[in-house]
Amino acid sequence: MGSYINDRFLLNSKKGYRLYRKYARDMPIFDYHSHLPAGEIAENKRFRSITELWLAHDHYKWRAMRTCGVQERFITGDAGDFEKFMAFATTIVQMPRNPLYQWCHMELATFFGIDNILLSPETAELIYNRCNSFLEDSNFTTRKILEKMNVKTLFTTDDPVDDLSHHRAIRNAGVSGVEVLPTFRPDNALKIEDGEGFLNWIEKLVYVTGIDVSGLNGFLDALKRRHDYFDSFGCRASDHGIDRPYSSEFDERRVDEIFKKLLSRKKLSSEEAEEYKSFMMYFFASLNAEKGWVMQLHIGASRNNNTRYFRLLGPDSGFDSIGDYPMADRLVRFLDRLDIDGILPKMVIFNLNPSDNELIVSIIGSFQGGDRPGKLQYGPAWWFNDTKRGIINQLNALSELGVLGKFIGMVTDSRSFLSFVRHDYFRRILCNMIGEEIESGDLPDNEDLFGNMISNICYRNAVNYFSMESS
Repeated sequence: MGSYINDRFLLNSKKGYRLYRKYARDMPIFDYHSHLPAGEIAENKRFRSITELWLAHDHYKWRAMRTCGVQERFITGDAGDFEKFMAFATTIVQMPRNPLYQWCHMELATFFGIDNILLSPETAELIYNRCNSFLEDSNFTTRKILEKMNVKTLFTTDDPVDDLSHHRAIRNAGVSGVEVLPTFRPDNALKIEDGEGFLNWIEKLVYVTGIDVSGLNGFLDALKRRHDYFDSFGCRASDHGIDRPYSSEFDERRVDEIFKKLLSRKKLSSEEAEEYKSFMMYFFASLNAEKGWVMQLHIGASRNNNTRYFRLLGPDSGFDSIGDYPMADRLVRFLDRLDIDGILPKMVIFNLNPSDNELIVSIIGSFQGGDRPGKLQYGPAWWFNDTKRGIINQLNALSELGVLGKFIGMVTDSRSFLSFVRHDYFRRILCNMIGEEIESGDLPDNEDLFGNMISNICYRNAVNYFSMESS
């Protein structure tokens, strides 16, 4: 067979192909939301096998394997590396049109030069051995992957109690060509339903700050100290994984009483929980506005749906789904309160439920301001939406109801170092969309106009938005 992953992959229009080649393909990568472990960059990790690199942390793949009836020991269990790889090979052949099928073959082509062999049970051993021979090379390390993919800026996702020692090690090592920065992710401050887990996290916060957290003021002081600490490491953003916007009315004195109830292990009413979370999200927004940080909201996931597997494997194991939560009124109230009080920070809003696409773009347009072009951003297609169709739908909603030219582009949202090919996946889809509409006459044939816009979306807009002018 000919090469499946080639220069024209996903590029069905001549104009799109030209735009991609000239304006998108070679642009650097600014990845402002990933789950890549900073420790593996600090140690410049090498991987023992393609299984560790591909399957060790990827719940997208785990989910697909379970759907195909693969036993758990071949997914997260004690099976050998080749056994697990073969189990995935038997799965991927049943996944046409799932983006995993395309991403995996893009990764094989990009990193291992395998562009003319499809992964299957028949080819698994050949591909496994060829990939592992590449991994034996001392140059196939996490930092070399970043260099190969021309990653200039990478944000990791970090808990406020993290000492950021890995980021310090990266800084001290003087990793050339890429700036790796932490992101402040205080989700544990809102996980009050977790009971003992929440209280254990409070103890860690007390330990790293030395601040007494017997009341709300101490809690806020400790979080602000960690926010300042992250800022000293060059942090430019906070990130929040929430099921829905929290925007109930609150009173700080009542929130102090609610917080003390949490510390004393008393159960909250649903109204008290909502008031506490609404206050905390307001507080985090105020910290970000003060420092000029970007606030990223990932809204709409229904997490840990399978209780039995949650108890067995914990979170982020492939048992989440799209949620169906009230959105419009809550998001408007949240943004409006911040705007009235003069503390609306730059914000990127990701939604998981695709039925909310146009809704969120239209709301964002109500809170833009002349002081910062594109101050509120509609985040790229995320998680269950980063399919070909999902990306097109996101771009359609943004371009038809908002301003495509100010968009800050794609992210990996991944725990895999090979997932930077998702930027290329997005760029091909973007260029093909614009190219097809130029050829149909829906858009004017002005290469300079659209080429410059595409380059900005791929990289420069994010550089400016996150105030990374030196990148």
